Amino acid sequence: MSIKLRDLIRSVRSCKTAAEERSVISRESAMIRTAIREEQEQFRHRNVAKLLFMHMLGYPTHFGQLECLKLIASPHFPEKRIGYLGLMLLLSEEADVLMLATNSLKNDLGHGNQFIVGLALCTIGNLATPDMSRDLATEVDKHLRSGSPYIRKKAALAMARCLTKCPDMVEDFVDRVVSLLKDRSHGVLVTAVQLMSCICEIDPAIGRQAFVRLVPSLVRLLRNLLSMGYSPEHDVSGISDPFLQVHLLRLLRVLGEGNEEASEQMNDILAQVATNTETAKNAGNAILYECVQTIMSVESEEGLRVLAINILGRFLLNRDNNIRYVALNTLGKVVKQDAAAVQRHRNTIVECLKDPDVSIRTRALDLIFKLVTPENVEALTAELLNYLVVAQGENRSDICTRALAVVDGFSPSERWRVDTLITLLTIAGKDCDDRVRASAIVYIAGSADDVKAYAVHKLVKAMRDDDGSQEGLLVVAVWCIGEFGDMLLSQCDAPSGVTYQALEPMSVIDEVEKVIKRVTCPSTVKQRSLTCFAKLTDRFSSAPPAVLDRLREKVRKYESSMNLEMQIRACEYSELMRDGRGALARMPVVDPKVTARRQARGGSVIDVGAVSSAAMPQKSGPGAVADVQGGGDLLDLLDLGGGGAPPPPP
Repeated sequence: MSIKLRDLIRSVRSCKTAAEERSVISRESAMIRTAIREEQEQFRHRNVAKLLFMHMLGYPTHFGQLECLKLIASPHFPEKRIGYLGLMLLLSEEADVLMLATNSLKNDLGHGNQFIVGLALCTIGNLATPDMSRDLATEVDKHLRSGSPYIRKKAALAMARCLTKCPDMVEDFVDRVVSLLKDRSHGVLVTAVQLMSCICEIDPAIGRQAFVRLVPSLVRLLRNLLSMGYSPEHDVSGISDPFLQVHLLRLLRVLGEGNEEASEQMNDILAQVATNTETAKNAGNAILYECVQTIMSVESEEGLRVLAINILGRFLLNRDNNIRYVALNTLGKVVKQDAAAVQRHRNTIVECLKDPDVSIRTRALDLIFKLVTPENVEALTAELLNYLVVAQGENRSDICTRALAVVDGFSPSERWRVDTLITLLTIAGKDCDDRVRASAIVYIAGSADDVKAYAVHKLVKAMRDDDGSQEGLLVVAVWCIGEFGDMLLSQCDAPSGVTYQALEPMSVIDEVEKVIKRVTCPSTVKQRSLTCFAKLTDRFSSAPPAVLDRLREKVRKYESSMNLEMQIRACEYSELMRDGRGALARMPVVDPKVTARRQARGGSVIDVGAVSSAAMPQKSGPGAVADVQGGGDLLDLLDLGGGGAPPPPP
């Protein structure tokens, strides 16, 4: 015999392992199947109730779907209630057996008991299919004019489902909704406003045309809610029916968007809601959030928009992280509409970078990038670099890429741009991608000679202080030493008052050698050091012979390397050092216009066509290495990337 529901719940709770629980459920499922097969009507409602409990635990209950249909056909209310509940939970609108329930639903919609009618309407609102919606829409429409507010509010929600499933019926029923706004029941008003919003979402043209004339009525209804006194039935934390207020604000947002006349009619009430709503409780914050969304969506006045953004600024000072997250997310959406008003809360937004909640920090970071302007780029970039020090590993690469975009778009000077990129590489050189490294190289190479000297001196100092973990920094530093190593031989005065002393050629070689001798030195840095040594033979051409001999020895050492790429490059560089005739000269400057065009197309910063052929060395005889237009660009670009041509086929 089947056990009672409470006994099943007690048995499941007493299980100590998942296997024991599965055993109990399996045994009870078998007993329910037996009862279904033997048509034990007296236990049908109990079996469906137990199936609902099993469904909540995640076990299969599809074999009880027909039992739900049999229960809703019962004349008794308790059995109908269990049957409709099972129908809504155990079936989906794709179930084939659902079509068998249409006739029972139609019969129950005409029942004299309002609670049975409510069960049928609730089921239609949850499960109605397109065919069921067409068959029952007329019956649902009759209940919109019922004398009971209990029926009217359920009929409104059921009608919303029917119109969603059959959008072609919207035009036939849109006029029936208007009369519901005169209802005194707040429950009916809430569902009526939801139905109007649903119609505007299904067919915006018909919805706005039918409801835009109701804006004064909606405004009056919202004003009455604000001015009404304490009502125990509708009061939530000192707020009069916040649910109805929220739905009214959402509907006003839809009707006022792009409509200046309707927006003008709702400006006063929006200002009243924004200034008179208490923020001590969450209900008031929910209303203010919807009010801000409405103000920023409709054609509101400038002062009203500033008021809305100031409300979001107050949200940022709230201790509740959910409210702060919502404020940051909304500010990120409205910053394009009124950036100046959002800028007033910049300090508060920056403080959110120090919040222990990672979601708050992420949203604050996204918003800060949107707030960057030429006037505040230096201050905000400093905050971003400070945050980068403590940022989590998975976000560091994205922050580096975004910081590069800020430097590209708002850099006030060449020196600041180069200084910022070097600092970025010092903090997160191992996390930044190739675009950041390539951009740093391009900007340093294209800057004035005094900036180049400052950059290469600062890179040598940063490389000396690094523990070998920042690969991006080492790649850029080694490349710049090879390209502008001669500038290290002279003293450099930085604008901050720091003076970088001149280095001896041997000291420069020692600095690079210390890096590549580390056990943790990446192969990419070693490959670029080979290019660096080869180029330094040209930069230090006037140095003592001992310096040049040491550089040539460093290159020759890799001619027997186990790394095939480095072995090939070492052999090629040895030949170039003997008779290169300018092949190891400085790279030409990359054309910024071509670089910008490549970036706009989503390509790399480095473009073969961006290199000016005028700056390339010219052939001087039959011993020249390559034609300027034929291979010079490729040679220099491969030098910049640290790679080279693939080895020749065997």
